[in-house]
Amino acid sequence: MRELRSKCPWDREQTHDSLRQYLLEEVYEVLETLDAKHYEELRKEMGDLLLQILFHSRIASEENVFTLLDVIQSLNDKLIRRHPHVFGDVEAHTADKVLQNWEQIKLKESDRKSVLDGVPKVMPALVRAYRIQEKASRVGFDWGDISDVWPKVFEELRELQEAAKTMKREEIEDEMGDVLFSIVNISRFLSVNPEDALRGTIEKFNRRFRYVEQKFSEQNRDMKKATLEEMDVFWNEAKLSENRIQNAEGQG
Repeated sequence: MRELRSKCPWDREQTHDSLRQYLLEEVYEVLETLDAKHYEELRKEMGDLLLQILFHSRIASEENVFTLLDVIQSLNDKLIRRHPHVFGDVEAHTADKVLQNWEQIKLKESDRKSVLDGVPKVMPALVRAYRIQEKASRVGFDWGDISDVWPKVFEELRELQEAAKTMKREEIEDEMGDVLFSIVNISRFLSVNPEDALRGTIEKFNRRFRYVEQKFSEQNRDMKKATLEEMDVFWNEAKLSENRIQNAEGQG
């Protein structure tokens, strides 16, 4: 990286700010390969992500802020501090207890005034909601059981229905947010990451819709002139085909 920064015009011009988009892009590409379970590609994408860490570390080193070694040392120290049940005499026999200790230690380490501090505002909203709920739960602010959460979901849905009748955008948006937040709570109690679940559904819709498009194209038909019922025929074909594949894989 030192060589690249000194001899490559493009690399030399980069700054922390100019590299932001590439860092985000590489993170999403890693996530895509994880979703697809393409582990050979994952190896390559993780290398690309590592490049961003090296790049930012080199820029910081040139500015006499920190070095790559400082980054590694900082991580090493943090892992030791936050695992007192491994490197100290604290007892933690469950994963939940480990996470509780982690949050308590984290709060003491910084000037943070709330356990909710540290959840980036730029996170995708579903992920941020999930993490905030997790953190609140670790200090006891949580529903007792999932059976307590379902009525809240239905309550928020009713309030959204009422808000929809008013046609007031601000009120509808507020109630929609409450519905989504309560759905995230259900996801958390079911140990399902809502972002992953929604991403999977989007991909499922994408596959099936493309199948419908392909079928109309094969018949030289204009999809825009088709009825919803005609589209549903191909949609159900795609759905049935996917179910057969899943059943075959399950039996295999």
